[in-house]
Amino acid sequence: MLCAGTVRAKNTMNIMLTNVLDACVGGLSFYIFGFAFAFGQGGTSNAFIGANYFAMSGLPVYTSFDPPGINYIYDFSFWMFQWAFAIACAGITSGSIAERTQFTAYLVYSTFLTGFVYPVVAHWIWATNGWLSAFNTNNLFLDVGAIDFAGSGVVHMVGGVAGLWGALIEGPRLGRFDKGGRPLEMKGHSATLVVLGSFLLWFGWYGFNPGSFLRITIPWTDVLGNWSWVGRTAVTTTLSGCMAAVNTLLAKRLLAGCWHVTDVCNGLLGGFAAITAGCSVVEPWAAILCGFGASWTLIILNMISMKIQFDDPLEATQLHFGCGAWGLFFVGLLAKKEFLMQAYAKPDTTPYGLFYGGGGKLLACQCLEIICVFAWVSVLMGALFFILHSLNLLRVPPDEEIAGMDMTKHGGSAYNTEGQDGQGVQLYGPPETGAAKAAEV
Repeated sequence: MLCAGTVRAKNTMNIMLTNVLDACVGGLSFYIFGFAFAFGQGGTSNAFIGANYFAMSGLPVYTSFDPPGINYIYDFSFWMFQWAFAIACAGITSGSIAERTQFTAYLVYSTFLTGFVYPVVAHWIWATNGWLSAFNTNNLFLDVGAIDFAGSGVVHMVGGVAGLWGALIEGPRLGRFDKGGRPLEMKGHSATLVVLGSFLLWFGWYGFNPGSFLRITIPWTDVLGNWSWVGRTAVTTTLSGCMAAVNTLLAKRLLAGCWHVTDVCNGLLGGFAAITAGCSVVEPWAAILCGFGASWTLIILNMISMKIQFDDPLEATQLHFGCGAWGLFFVGLLAKKEFLMQAYAKPDTTPYGLFYGGGGKLLACQCLEIICVFAWVSVLMGALFFILHSLNLLRVPPDEEIAGMDMTKHGGSAYNTEGQDGQGVQLYGPPETGAAKAAEV
C-alpha cells in the first residue's frame, strides 16, 4: 500500500507486482539457499557463512529452549519468521528503483539479495557462530558483539544500501530534475494508500521487534520473564516512531510551510527503522531520543539527495540506510546493562552503552557493523546493478517510462473506470453527466 500510493498512478500495477514477487521469489531463494547461508550450523559452516539446511534438509521439526537463556534449535516456525525479514529487505530495494526498472532486473536482484547477500549479513549478526554476533556462544567479538536485535543493520541497511546503488546506477526518473539540476515535484498518486500502508507497517513492526524474542512464555524469575521484555520492546518501538513522526511534522512545517502527511509517515517509519536495533536494550526515554535523531537523519539526507540529484521515489535509501545506521550507532551510546543481560543472557561483565559508563567496546562493534554491511552490500549489489545496466537489462526505454509501465508492461491501468463494453461510467465532471452516463450503461 505504501509503495503503491507513493508512485504515480501509471506505475501502480508494476510496483504492486514487484512487491508480490519479492515475497514469492524471495521465498523460493531463501528456502533453497538463503536460510542455509544465514543459519546453517555444523559441517563446513563457519563464522562468515552457514553451510547447512539447504532446502530445509536436516532442519529440526521442533525448537528447544534452556531458560533463562536463548539457546535453541532452528525449526520450521523459525524459518517462517526469518523469511519475513528476508523479503522485507528486498521490498526496501524495490522502492528505491521504482517507476523506471525492467521487470527482469527485479527478479534477478530479488533472488540474489534474498538468496545470498542478505543471508550472509544475517549470519554475521544473528547466527550463534557469526563472527560479529552477540548470540555467539564461543567467541564474542570484543566481549559483546554487535547488538542489532531486530535488524536496523541486517534488514534495513542491507535493503537501503542495495537501493542506493540501484538508484545511483539507473539515474533519476525522467523529469525529476530540470536542466539546471533543480528538483521538480513528482507526487505519488494516493496519500490515502500511503497512510494505510504506514499503519499496516506500524502494526507489523510489533511482530518484528517484540517478536524477535521468539517466545513470550520463557520465565526468568517467579514474576519476570520474556513477557516483561516483550512489553518493554513494544513500548520503545512505539515511542521512537511517534517522536520521529511528530518532529518530522514540525520540522517540515518550518522548512516547507505546510503540514505534509506523507512526510510524517516516512518520519514515523524512520523512527521504527532506527529503534529496531536497540528496541530491547534501551529505556523508553532513550527511544524518544532515538526517534528524534532518526527524523533529523531522514530530513538531512533528503536535502542532500536533492542537491546531488539522487532520485529515490520512496526515500527508501535515506530512510532505511540512514535511519538504520543511526539506530545502530545509538545502541552503542545508550544500551542499558540490565537490559542487555535480559535480552541476550549476557554476564554481569558485558560491555554496554558508552553514556552509561560501559566503555567503548559496544560502540566499536556497532560502528564495525555499519562499515561491514555498507561494504559488503556495496560490492555485491553495486556490481550486480552495474552488470544489469551494462547489458541493458536495468532501465526501461524512455518511451515506456513516459507512458507508464502499467500500460506498456502489465496490460493496462490499475484503475479500471470503464465497464466491460468500454463505455464506462464517467467519474469526473458534473454529477448529472455521470448520472446520465450511468443510466445509459
